[in-house]
Formats: sequence, C-alpha cells, structure tokens
Amino acid sequence: MPSTVLITGAGSGFGALTAHALAAAGHTVYASMRHVEGRNAARAAEVRDRAAREGIDLRVVELDVLDQDSADRAVARVVAETGRLDVLVHNAGHMVLGPAEAFTPEQLAAVYDTNVLGTQRVNRAALPQLREQGHGLLLWVGSSSTRGGTPPYLAPYFAAKAAMDALAVSYAAELARFGIESTIVVPGAFTSGTDHFANAGHAADRAVTEAYEARYAGMTDQVGRALAAMTPEGADVADVAREIVRVVGLPAGNRPFRTHIDPVDDGSEVVSVVADHVRERFYHRLGLPDLLGPAVAPAGGAVRVPSV
Repeated sequence: MPSTVLITGAGSGFGALTAHALAAAGHTVYASMRHVEGRNAARAAEVRDRAAREGIDLRVVELDVLDQDSADRAVARVVAETGRLDVLVHNAGHMVLGPAEAFTPEQLAAVYDTNVLGTQRVNRAALPQLREQGHGLLLWVGSSSTRGGTPPYLAPYFAAKAAMDALAVSYAAELARFGIESTIVVPGAFTSGTDHFANAGHAADRAVTEAYEARYAGMTDQVGRALAAMTPEGADVADVAREIVRVVGLPAGNRPFRTHIDPVDDGSEVVSVVADHVRERFYHRLGLPDLLGPAVAPAGGAVRVPSV
C-alpha cells in the first residue's frame, strides 16, 4: 500500500535521492528543505518539474529542522493535504571538518542542534499524528561512524550522529506500544554522490588548526584518498535510497531495526549486531520483550504484540 512520507533535508544527497526513489515507487512524498522561496528555490523548482515530467507524487514543503514552528507547519500541511503521515525520514544533517580542539563549544552545539535536536523538533510535530493513527514508521538515517571506524577530524559530526543513534534506539522502545515502528539506516562513507564534504563547515579557531597542521598536515586529503581507494568499484550512493524504499515497502512489523549500506565495510555492522543483540537480551531480562517490535493491528483484528 502506498505511504505518505515526509523526508527532512531532501534538497540534496541522500534526501533528494530517497525522495525521488520513494515517489517513483508509488508513494506520496514530501521533500522538505529550507528556504524554498529563497536560496533553494531552484532546487524546489527542479523537484516540482521532475514530478510533473515523470508523473510521480513528489511535493516540496518548507521545513527548517532548527525551527519548531517550521516543523509544526510542515507536518500540519502534510496531514491537511493527505489526511495522514505514515513515514517520517530523519535525514537532515550537517558535517564539519577539522581538529576537535579547534571547534568552539558553540560550533559543537550547532552541529548537535541540526543532527540531534532537529530530529526532536520534527518528532514533536509528527508523533501526535502517528500515535493517533496507531501506526507509522520512524526511519533514521544514521552513520557507520557511530560504531565503526572513525577517522580523525570529524569529531563533532561523529558525536552528533552517535547521539542521534542513541535517541533513535530509545524512541524505538517508547513508541512500540503505539504501533510505531523504527528503523535505523546506516550508510557508510560515500566519498562522492552527496554534498556532505563539499558543504562541510570548518573549525573557527585558526590558530589551533594551524598547530595541528604542523603534526597532521594534509590529514583530510589523506583520509579522503584512503576512503576512495577502499571503496569498491560500482559502489553507488543511490543504494542508500534503494534500501530505504525496500524498508518502507515491507509490511508493518517486518521491518529491520537496523540495516547497513557500507561499501567500505568499516566494521560498524559487526559491532551493531552485538550491541543490538545485547539490547534485545536486556529487554527480555526487564520483562519488556514487547518493546522490541511495534504492536501491530491487522485489518479488522485486535492489536497483536509480535513475539521476539
């Protein structure tokens, strides 16, 4: 059955690819971005033109994850136009590059604001609708850096993605009895096909950055070259979008808690298998195994709590 989907940060990268792929698969998709009448007007127009050209239900909506009122308005529009919201894709994020010490606390807070608090604002806007419906899917676009290899000079971004992952894990249990499902999609390092590195922010303290350059000269370029060399031929950033389409298309109660798309294979999946198994065992010990999956209500039937 087609779903109504809202995607944050859908102006480029994973978000743009996912919005188009989901709409092409037959879903009604709201591609959200900031400043649709301003600096992103060309991107918004391109989305609308593509939707009309291909005959797909792909719509643009203004949503700034840094602004609660903006999130509230975006969700209200989706519900007003379609009567429901089935899938919320947390994709919006911002990357920064540089030695950790050279970032001011305010810069770290800004990265956290986008990558973590942004999801909280959108959740607070969307979850009342999903809870009232008694069904829905929160799909979090995470990062293999949360549990895999972590090269230098990305500390604020890695810390924020780890915080978002922890938030997603807690939300999954707290929403299960409302029939709301959670999936964490974990992309690995893609050195091309997204704007993460091109649009990355940089540390404010130039003196500290220069001190590190004396010992770590060319570190960012070295890591970039190494990741590119490790990436197998044919690795495609669109695989992330294709995996999201697959997850969204699965029946409720059958979606994976976590799924990896990591061509570099930095070890995240190995660690996550263990960590998620520990989580499952602990919930059984707490006497709360029902929180490991959503309460599912089949058509015309009572709520069924899946066995784990």
